Amino acid sequence: MNHASPHTARHVHEHEYEHDSGDHSEILDLDADVLAEHIASITAWLPVGAGPRRIVDLGCGTGAGSLALLDRFPGAEVTAVDVSAAHLHRLQEKVAGAAGRLRIVQADLDATAWPDLGTPELVWASASMHHMSDPDRALRQVHDLLAPGGLFAVAELAGFPRFLPAGAPEEAPGLEERCHSALDQHHAEQVPHRGADWGTKLTEAGFTVEGERTVTVDIGPPHTDAVGRYALSSLRRLRGSAAPALTAEDLTALDRLLDTASPHSVLRRTDLNVRTERTVWAARRT
Repeated sequence: MNHASPHTARHVHEHEYEHDSGDHSEILDLDADVLAEHIASITAWLPVGAGPRRIVDLGCGTGAGSLALLDRFPGAEVTAVDVSAAHLHRLQEKVAGAAGRLRIVQADLDATAWPDLGTPELVWASASMHHMSDPDRALRQVHDLLAPGGLFAVAELAGFPRFLPAGAPEEAPGLEERCHSALDQHHAEQVPHRGADWGTKLTEAGFTVEGERTVTVDIGPPHTDAVGRYALSSLRRLRGSAAPALTAEDLTALDRLLDTASPHSVLRRTDLNVRTERTVWAARRT
């Protein structure tokens, strides 16, 4: 989650909080681990017929989408595009036997000219479009990039995941919701395209929207260790944006949750669950 300009297109969490790239890689990997079943359900839903041979993943992060697409389409080659060399290196380390089917391209998708990405039959953009400085231009670029009849899949999160029950923590009930309210205000200022009407934008860019699907995520309890680590990493980043708007009491309660040596650590809670939504639009270049 390297925080540079809020308009540099990478991956959903990358722009939400300031942190080092190693930390960002960790949370992206945890996101992929915890939500793997839901990502697979989205790729399975895509209306692609016999399956594409050439796929581009725009803003791939550490590769959750790229790896899911390689699994879903065993005859396809995937070009993974991201601005972060660290994330692309992490992805390269994961592919192992599928390395010959994966092409890595480091590029800033806000640049006027994109690198040569071939003529894919499927373009995938998971939580990256809303970080574009000019998403309408980017949508038109994708339209021109796609092979005729090709499909563009745009997936967006409804918001940052939630993990705590409503009455938690005991000393500050509703803390997580107050953090999210502060984060929403931060995003309204820094990420103006978050929550855009992507169906309308896709139509205006020349696509025919063939489907829209919202996947509701509600995992646990009981939960895996990965969920605990995901909650810890996520709440750490949530603190980075929410802290200025929180009371001293809320900050104290949040820091207790983040203290891994404390008996109140989020890692020691048995009542965590992951709650979020992802919406995907499937749009055809006709």
